[in-house]
Amino acid sequence: MLSPSLEDYLEELYRLSLKNEDIRIKDIADCLNVSMPSVVKGLKRLDALGYIKYRAYEKIDILEKGMNKGKFLINRNSILKDFFRIIESDCNIDNEAEAIEHYLSLSSIKRIEKLVIFLKENDDILKKFNDYKIETILGDYDE
Repeated sequence: MLSPSLEDYLEELYRLSLKNEDIRIKDIADCLNVSMPSVVKGLKRLDALGYIKYRAYEKIDILEKGMNKGKFLINRNSILKDFFRIIESDCNIDNEAEAIEHYLSLSSIKRIEKLVIFLKENDDILKKFNDYKIETILGDYDE
């Protein structure tokens, strides 16, 4: 299992691979707002785990295992963002998805995906949900 930081590196590698032929350490560091030595350390670990091929001063290659996991990570993030949009959450959607994506089980992600698809296909139920007014357990609590 990958740590949250390694997942972030692989997710960004995959995103950048869709845009660029050559991925630079600086590109990853800039996107994730981390230091270049941190990126190098992460790349070495991803290389050892068989997700990428990394050699200093050479092109970074994402291997099939890395492509598959990277695509999953992008999709997981997208599903969570869709979920927050569809329930009309009043939050920073990007930050919220990033905050929880590493800690949900695959089963929970699949159920959230199923719920999102269901609600998109059933506008009447989504409207009822969004219009539903109740006194919640949390009440009017505001941070």
